[in-house]
Amino acid sequence: METIHGAPSYILRSPEVALAVTQTAGHLAPVTFNLGALQAKPYSLSPWTPSQADAGLPALLRYLRGDFLCLPFGGQKQGPPHGDPANADWQLVAQTERKLVLKQQTTDTGAHVTKTLSLEPGQHAVYCEHLIENLEGTWNYGNHPVLDLSSVPAGAARVATSAFCFGSVYPGEFSNPASGEAGALRPSAQFTSLKSVAMKDGTFTDLSRYPARPGNDDLIMLVNAPATESQPFAWTAVTFPGYVWFSLKNVADFPSTLFWISNGGRPGHPWEKRHLGRLGLEEVCSHFSDSVDVAREDRLAARGIPTGRPFRRDQKVRLPIIQAATRVSTDFGQVQSIMPTGPGQVRITGENGESVTTPINWQYLKS
Repeated sequence: METIHGAPSYILRSPEVALAVTQTAGHLAPVTFNLGALQAKPYSLSPWTPSQADAGLPALLRYLRGDFLCLPFGGQKQGPPHGDPANADWQLVAQTERKLVLKQQTTDTGAHVTKTLSLEPGQHAVYCEHLIENLEGTWNYGNHPVLDLSSVPAGAARVATSAFCFGSVYPGEFSNPASGEAGALRPSAQFTSLKSVAMKDGTFTDLSRYPARPGNDDLIMLVNAPATESQPFAWTAVTFPGYVWFSLKNVADFPSTLFWISNGGRPGHPWEKRHLGRLGLEEVCSHFSDSVDVAREDRLAARGIPTGRPFRRDQKVRLPIIQAATRVSTDFGQVQSIMPTGPGQVRITGENGESVTTPINWQYLKS
């Protein structure tokens, strides 16, 4: 156990990856991918430490960093926002050189959750699995990675996803003007490309380039296209200077991706307009970031889009996800595709036509 950015944290290190997970709230960060001469550190650490935030705030906000499990996703009537997994303590079950196993018995939903983080020899990847047991009813959930692009020049990072069949800005005011918050995107605006999304002022903006639109916090949701034999997983990717961070998932587990575009649009504590250049790329089964009660209303049923998943107390549900990084050339540009090339590697193709192949056991995502 080490204290990192003010939080006691479990540590896992290999020659390729070093990671920390907070004991309270189970937030994954920092993560360092050792890419030769380049040390890539894509995950966000909030501009405050836990002791610098109001003690009355949920642990979610006091410890906010990197990636964490939300169960439920959003608010709930009895329990903290994003649930105990994003707020309460995690207990160490086992640790080896390349595996960390934590557990939590939640008090809000009654679920027993096991978090397993694994590192593979020769791979610059974090294999993350949450095993859900003893949960009954319909619930929304998600993984919540937040990246830090505040040191990247404006618009220089490139954001991409695999094919999506529905894209929409949050249907209400995601940022509350009554509280001095600001959002740039037009509520409920639908789109078919990240490169052209409607803004409140009547113009259009390119969400594939970031950081952008300073002084605003916005939220969009993409619904991923179904898996196929040639494209068995969905992906999200960000091209940083010199490397690509990417995430792989099973669409059946996480049918949608949320973009939390956080660039100084929140003046209240602990934000104070200093949460800049952050980008949440959240893999979810949810109705945007709305509460579990809204998820259960199944508002997108007419489109065939699930916003919650039925759980049974006598069944285990495994939710795997892979997050990784790889070196690329300085002109690689926006990722155009991530495809499997055999059982143990993927090929990532950039905007400049260049492709890189990296070892990834994508079959880990299979149920």
